[in-house]
Amino acid sequence: MKRSAVLLITFLTLVCQAKATVMPSDSILSIISSDNGGSKTPKDISQRWGYMVMAVPGKVLALDQWARDEVVTNGTWALAGELRYTPQPGDDDSFAEDYGYPTFSVGFRYSFNHGTKLTRVEKDYYSVLGNVATVYGKFSRPILRTHGFELAYYIGTGVGYSHHKYNTTDEVNNEFIGSKWNIFFTGGLSATYKIGQEWAVIAAIDYSHHSNGALRRPNKGSNYLGPLIGVAYSPQNRKQRKISDRLSSPAELSPREHLYLELSAGLGAKTLLEDWFNTQQHSNSPKYRTSKFSTYGAFSMQTALMYRYARRWASGVGFDVFYSDYADKIERLDNINGHSNEKHSPWSVGLALKHEVFYGRFSARMGIGAYLYRHMGYVAHEYEGPKWLYERIGLFYTIPSLGHASIGFSVNAHVAKADFTELVISYPIKL
Repeated sequence: MKRSAVLLITFLTLVCQAKATVMPSDSILSIISSDNGGSKTPKDISQRWGYMVMAVPGKVLALDQWARDEVVTNGTWALAGELRYTPQPGDDDSFAEDYGYPTFSVGFRYSFNHGTKLTRVEKDYYSVLGNVATVYGKFSRPILRTHGFELAYYIGTGVGYSHHKYNTTDEVNNEFIGSKWNIFFTGGLSATYKIGQEWAVIAAIDYSHHSNGALRRPNKGSNYLGPLIGVAYSPQNRKQRKISDRLSSPAELSPREHLYLELSAGLGAKTLLEDWFNTQQHSNSPKYRTSKFSTYGAFSMQTALMYRYARRWASGVGFDVFYSDYADKIERLDNINGHSNEKHSPWSVGLALKHEVFYGRFSARMGIGAYLYRHMGYVAHEYEGPKWLYERIGLFYTIPSLGHASIGFSVNAHVAKADFTELVISYPIKL
């Protein structure tokens, strides 16, 4: 699933493509089509648009013992609507052909979470998770298509606004959401069955997530899982070939196969899990609890040897260096809490496997790495999972006029728990 994570920005650009008949040659359509094999302006754009409405009943997941101790009831459900765009073979879009003519969506989702009650610190009352309004973009790629039926997977991202968050007055038991604004992620497997020329029913297994990327505390994050049921209107003239018919297509081969060295620098920020523990779990009185935490800098330098072996994919191996200006704060907290034997250093070094997925000038990057050197105290190896493992995922835009340099945002995580969020600038050197 990760391999086809194409971004919210990607689909917004394709939405602009619909206006190509009235936009100048230097429009967004020109930007994205300049790298897609020479796409042409569609003659009948209305056949590429549709919409979908859906309901998502589900459960809030408790992924560890800490969360299981907090959740009393976990009922949730959501309503959503999407505006959908599907490129067609007549567009002569090589990236669209590579991906089997995917569907790009922009949607609004409202999650009703008041059925989830939480208790942990104060046992005499319940906190509620709170409803969340979310705007998102989604990429859906078919993996099996026959006449009247389609099996696909989808992935999406966006921004959510939560009506409730942790506070020390009446939400002290809500350790899932610590900020009003949150990053949203969704993914799932869907089946579509046509019930007419333009109508279809859709069923899916849907996973979604809200969290703030460690920019605020608490940040346990809320995870939802459940069935999705929807109705879609699609007036497209769907004359796409079956997925099996595309496998020998010349479009599968990239004219850009090459080896390159990618140099990156990142500037990030985070709040400390150590601060959270020190003011919450280590306090016997509610007056010591707080919802305000200091933000610290996190810096990275990355070098990756990458091979672009297809138009839409590149893979390689990288060497990552991290600098954390909060190591001395962690050392002080460890000494206060009786962990004076722990080692601490602001520097960390890792070796990672990396993969990048392209659609025009936009791309998604992901990597999984092993620390060769890291000493970040007690909490790092007791609560972050395996102390040697880390993951990175990010969204990027390439600027050809600057030597194909790219800029984007990335999240560094430990076993899917966000460590810090950063702004990254990269520059490739073709070998």
